[in-house]
Amino acid sequence: MTRLTPQSGVAIVTGAGSGLGRALSRELTAQGFTVVGTGRRAEALQDTATEAGALFHPLPLDVSDGAAVAEAFARIDADHGPIALLINNAAVYPRRDILSETAESYMDTVAINLGGVVACSRAALGSMARTGMGRILNVATFADLAPLPGASAYSVSKGAARIFTRALIADIADRLPGIVIGDWMPGMLQTGMGIPDGVPPEVSAKWGVELALRCDPALTGAVFEMATEVLPPRGIKGRVRDLALMRRRRPRSLA
Repeated sequence: MTRLTPQSGVAIVTGAGSGLGRALSRELTAQGFTVVGTGRRAEALQDTATEAGALFHPLPLDVSDGAAVAEAFARIDADHGPIALLINNAAVYPRRDILSETAESYMDTVAINLGGVVACSRAALGSMARTGMGRILNVATFADLAPLPGASAYSVSKGAARIFTRALIADIADRLPGIVIGDWMPGMLQTGMGIPDGVPPEVSAKWGVELALRCDPALTGAVFEMATEVLPPRGIKGRVRDLALMRRRRPRSLA
């Protein structure tokens, strides 16, 4: 299995100031990776740096600002070497009823949850395309399938980000098979955006980092929830063919 190592290049984790992003950064530095962690709160990033150690480099950055992202990622490439891994983790969940939203507040959420994924992925691809290899892992959710009350902007923006993952694969997978792209649902977490009895972020981060470091082209387009692959639905013809061939699809596992 092709696997990223610290020698492959630098890792970038967006939304690294707290919660899952902080846990992912700690896990990556513990495995020897140089990590650049972005976030809008400089103080929170410094707290992550204290926990993650000298291999973590805090970078205050608003991922919804495409020009700032492009400039920052170019600087990362120049200062730390090629970008081998991007984990698009940054997101906001404002929990506002649609009657409490304005068009502007709604699109601010979209600008971070979707626009940030687009901006960071495009910026990272400049470095990855040059080396011909890399890993983009988008932290995703099934919120678009069954939106909760007060979650319209979050559900729409995160659902659109999943569409972007598939569109990105359609654009580059044939030309650049060494760049592996996919979605990962970390589960309901014990974080500020999650629930009190959710999965501890440090537990989920071990799954996320394990998936992120697997740079096998066979994983492009794969969707994982927590530690297990979510298999795409099969049509009737496909199910009949599987039965005829006595073939049983088994989801891949990170365990």
